Amino acid sequence: MDIADTAGLFSLLPPIAAIGLALWSRQVFLSLLAGLWLGYMYLAGGNPLNGTLETINALVNVFSDAGNTRIIIFTLVVGALIALIQTNGGVQGFINRLLAWLERTQKDQDAKGANSQSRKRVELLALATGLVMFVESNISILTVGTLYRPVFDKLQIPREKLAYITDSSSAPSCILIPFNAWGAFITGLLIVQGIENPFGVVLSSIAFNFYPMLVIAVLVFVIMSGKDIGEMKTAEIRTRETGKLLREGATPMIGGEVSEIQAKDGLTPKARNMVLPIVTMVGLMPVFLILTGWADGGGSAFKALQSGSGSKSVLYATSFACLVAVILGKASGKLGIREMFDIALKGMSGMVPLAILMVLAFSIGTLCKDLGTGVFVAETAKGFISPALVPALIFLTSCFVAFSTGTSWGTFAIMIAIAVPLAQGMDTNVTLAIAAALGGGVFGDHCSPTSDTSIITSMATGNDHIDHIRTQLPYALICGGITTFIYLILGFAGV
Repeated sequence: MDIADTAGLFSLLPPIAAIGLALWSRQVFLSLLAGLWLGYMYLAGGNPLNGTLETINALVNVFSDAGNTRIIIFTLVVGALIALIQTNGGVQGFINRLLAWLERTQKDQDAKGANSQSRKRVELLALATGLVMFVESNISILTVGTLYRPVFDKLQIPREKLAYITDSSSAPSCILIPFNAWGAFITGLLIVQGIENPFGVVLSSIAFNFYPMLVIAVLVFVIMSGKDIGEMKTAEIRTRETGKLLREGATPMIGGEVSEIQAKDGLTPKARNMVLPIVTMVGLMPVFLILTGWADGGGSAFKALQSGSGSKSVLYATSFACLVAVILGKASGKLGIREMFDIALKGMSGMVPLAILMVLAFSIGTLCKDLGTGVFVAETAKGFISPALVPALIFLTSCFVAFSTGTSWGTFAIMIAIAVPLAQGMDTNVTLAIAAALGGGVFGDHCSPTSDTSIITSMATGNDHIDHIRTQLPYALICGGITTFIYLILGFAGV
């Protein structure tokens, strides 16, 4: 698609309307639906009936894509997994173990100092856990959110802070350690552009990918210093003064059917009932990436790992984790198969709001592709670029495309196809331009209201989705501003 085939300025209407309404009203479902309807109204020539019918069809067509369907089913399976490990005492057992460890390490300090140090240690531990789960962003999010949500609640840390830590350690680590499906996808895009040794270029671009580096660095500073800004500071004050983990009137992206399930009476809480299913989920992820890669014709295990299906692997791994949770529950002698099946269904019901939100997000992403939103923005930016400004403007354009469309991978596909020939044609460092495009894509994945990564973060941490976006956005903007400045310096220095 070239710019003549796009809807021009009208291509910006759906994402801007959806994002603006969501940030203003905090009603993300209604906002996404409104943006979707406006887009199909345009495509229907302003006919309200046809526009409405096309909107309905767009929601149905989400399920025509197997990858989308797998991700939606995966969210329901996650609800079952969370419910099962709560009922079999895994969550409570893990909390007891972690709190006992914190108490031992802080027993010589005063109560106030002990609580402060406990917070820092748990927050750093959550960050470290997210970083080492670089094999898949959703696995990272689910692991950190599931494991640490009850511990953060116990230590009276607001849900917004947990969501910030969870989200800021997933996509950044996946892009900085590209031995995963992310690296494979980007490598494929570079092959199309005729880049020699494409995976080597991906590795070389890491040194210039400043945005994810800064996200992690700023997060470490926030944890160690305890200094917060904007609405995150407000959230910290609220929790400290009132004990409320969520804002009054907030709508957490996880139903009470999941978040309020208690351990079965008479069952001894054991951390292993939570750790084993989570380890199963994390451990099987690369296994299924390799198997699905081989199924698609991948050669070596390493090549198959890079080319495997992320949506299949995450669904398979989570399903097997549920099976392990069921086996552990049955082994306890306190839970029967029928009872656990009912518990799993109850957990799934708590994920229905998230499933609906994902259908809306996928629909508006498809609409933006049909309207040519990303292509229009990128092609328009070409007219304002000089060689020294190439890296900074590629980064900013990539940020806007990713934030508007809510997809990092879609942004990579659009921006690399433009950044590589643009950098080559203007005698700019191609590796630097690629890094700028990738960093901008991560920005959108990190903080767009329509990003599936951000949505899953809100789900895994039991947080209000828009509160998560509003509290995280200031930190993301700071990192984005510094990154832009660095790219300007490097561009004028001719790096």
